[in-house]
Order: sequence, then structure tokens, then C-alpha cells
Amino acid sequence: MKRQIMTRLCAWKDNPKKKPLLLMGARQVGKTFILKEFGKQQYKNVAYLNFENTPGLRPLFDDRLDPKVLLKGLSVELEMEINAGETLIIFDEVQECPRALNSLKYFCEDAPEQHIIAAGSLLGVKMLHVEGFPVGKVEFLTLYPLSFFEFLEALNLIHLIDFIAEIKSIEQLPSIIHEKLINLLKEYLFIGGMPEAMAEYIDSQDITKIRVIQKNIINTYNLDIAKHAPKEHIMKINQLWGSIPNQLAKENKKFIYSAIREGARAREFETALQWLIEAGLIYKIPQISVPKLPLSAYASLSAFKIYLVDVGLLGAMSNLSAKTLLYGNELFQEFKGSFAENYVAQELKHSEFEPYYWASEGRAELDFVIEHDDQIYPLEVKSGDSSKKQSLRVYDEKFNPSLLIRTSPMNLKKDGKILNCPLYFLEKLRSLL
Repeated sequence: MKRQIMTRLCAWKDNPKKKPLLLMGARQVGKTFILKEFGKQQYKNVAYLNFENTPGLRPLFDDRLDPKVLLKGLSVELEMEINAGETLIIFDEVQECPRALNSLKYFCEDAPEQHIIAAGSLLGVKMLHVEGFPVGKVEFLTLYPLSFFEFLEALNLIHLIDFIAEIKSIEQLPSIIHEKLINLLKEYLFIGGMPEAMAEYIDSQDITKIRVIQKNIINTYNLDIAKHAPKEHIMKINQLWGSIPNQLAKENKKFIYSAIREGARAREFETALQWLIEAGLIYKIPQISVPKLPLSAYASLSAFKIYLVDVGLLGAMSNLSAKTLLYGNELFQEFKGSFAENYVAQELKHSEFEPYYWASEGRAELDFVIEHDDQIYPLEVKSGDSSKKQSLRVYDEKFNPSLLIRTSPMNLKKDGKILNCPLYFLEKLRSLL
């Protein structure tokens, strides 16, 4: 499967001032695969170390972290030459060896000619607690589940991808192409972007097998919580994690602690919430009080929404019937549009937006607010074909922005100051703006 992050990895390789790279992302989003593929395509050879599968590698880092000493040890252990610029060094599951993580500082300072990438499924959870973490000595990239466009590439729909790439103006797509993309999006909302689930769809198109894979991934996450989370917080993490589908089923999707269990308070679950964020399993979307730049300065600490890392996993956790794929727009409308909203959050994150949301004293709640080129854009998600836009109208009356964005199953068009960006087209939103 082609991944768009490959372009970013190649840019890192070609940067003469590069630092060691940390590739972040939840478990099973494809980090190991993409790094090995990158190494195979761009380098003469790859020095691959997995600290989870091969704990015997850890003693190499017990003594001095001098890169010259480490490189000699690695060459002997892996029985290969490691040459700067020709060898990609991969530290996989590096969170299992904090000293290897610390060594990146010395590679940056004393051996900048070496090309080295570290990755780990729980790197976000672990790295903040590693003594001697190489602050300022590493670069970061995040790999997310496959986006909808990456899904189209995985299906090898070359002509459709080429058609989309050639769209340069805001005008309706031919109805036959629009309907095809809507039907593909319905499939994507069920399958999600986890590579293993998508591979099964490509191989067999058996949605029952896909659901089994999704359930297995969720079980893996549950095991990670049991194994790696602080023991005193495991129960709270599980309670919060399990409450997310119900939270998203509410009309008002603001996260409510009392929905986890009666009487729950924020201070009880703050650590649990942060653990899930750092593990890459959820996205936290804060509420803003006013749409002013920078949006982060106006974000609430207490009001926020939470979405799952992958919309397919949301369907599995919600026990969404596979039959939903077969009936009209039901998939968009299930659970009051929570699948469409989760998908939008996922696509915005993949496109490197930092989304927020806005609410108005009980009158309206605008699903997302984003920044682009020093402009602020409101974005309303419509899971059905209705063109009602109460939240956008309230926002417009209050702040009078230059453009209002609605994303829905409707075709691409601009009606006055309202841009309707089809749900399947979100990845092109920056170019539309």
C-alpha cells in the first residue's frame, strides 16, 4: 500500500541538516512496514533493530552511548557494515530500550551523517518519562491510519485518482463519479484505515473477516493498556476508552465525565485521558471561546470532544452491523452522525490541521474550526443530504467570516459564501481554500 508519508520521509533523507527522526503513531497503523519499505527503496541496506522482539539487543546500550562504539557493536550484532548515507538505521519499539532513545542525542551531536529513525507504538506514553530524553535533538513525524485517498490508491483506482487530481476549480463532479465516490466512502467508513483490515478487504472483500481483524486490534489495545499503563490507572483508562462510542452517540458530543460512570469527575480521569492521547488511540478536540488567531490561545481546558484514531474501529466498538453497508445513507446517519464526524476528525489530522470546535450558549455547536494561511474557517459536518445549516448561520451572524464550510454527502459546490466540500473530498480541502 502506498503511503503519503513516504514523501515526507524522502524529504527528511535529503535534508542536509536532518536530525534523528521519531516516527509516532498508534499500534498497527503500519510504522514498521513503511520504515522497512522506505529503507528498501532509498538505501543500499537497512540495519533493523526491534527492542521488543529481540531484548538481547538492549545490553549494547548499557555502557557508553558514543555513536562510534554503538555502530561497531551494531555491525557485529547484525553482521553487516553500517555506512553513513547508505544504511538506514531503524530502532523499532524503541520505548522498550530508553537508553537507545537517549542515544539519539549523541547521534545528532556526534554522528549527524548517520541516517537513523526510531519508532514505537507507545512512544508517546513512554518518552515523556524517559530520563535524558533527547529534547531538541530529534525530529517528529506521525503516521495515521490510511486516509480515504490512500484507500483509493490501495484499491488501485488509478483513473479515479487521476480525475480527482485534475480538479482545479469548485464545480460539481459528474453525478456518476460523485455516486461512485460516495459508495466507496461508505465502504471506507466501515473498513477504516488500519492496514490489516484494508488488506483483508482487498484480498477477500469479506466484511465479516474485516470485523474480526478490527476486534483483534481493539483487543491488542486493551492488552497494551493492561501491560503498559500505570497499574493504579488501568481501570479508569478502560472505563474511559469503553465510554467513547456512547459519548459520540450523544447529540451534543462534548465529552462528559459522568457518562463514564455516575459521579465521575475530571480530576479522577485526567491521567487516563492523557494516557490514551499519548498512546495515539484518541484525538482530543478542544472547544474555543472565540475564533481568533492563534486558536490554541482560546482553547478551553475543560470542554472538549474525543474521537477514535480510526472510524473502522469505532464501528467495531459500537458493534455496527455489516449490513449497514447495504442500505442508503444509514451509515452516515448511525449514532447521530458520529461516524461522519469521527471520519472528518481523522481526515483533518491526516491533513495536518489542528481542529477545534465552537459552541454558543446552547444555541448552536459548530463541529470543527480550523486555521489555514492565517485565516479561520468554520466547518460543519452533515451526515445526511439535508442542507440545513443552523450552526453555520449562528456562527456567521456572530463573526461574519469570509467563507463557511459544510462537508456532507452532497456534491462539490459553492453557494454564496458557503463551500460544500463532499466528505470524500476533505483531503483536498487545503487546495480548495
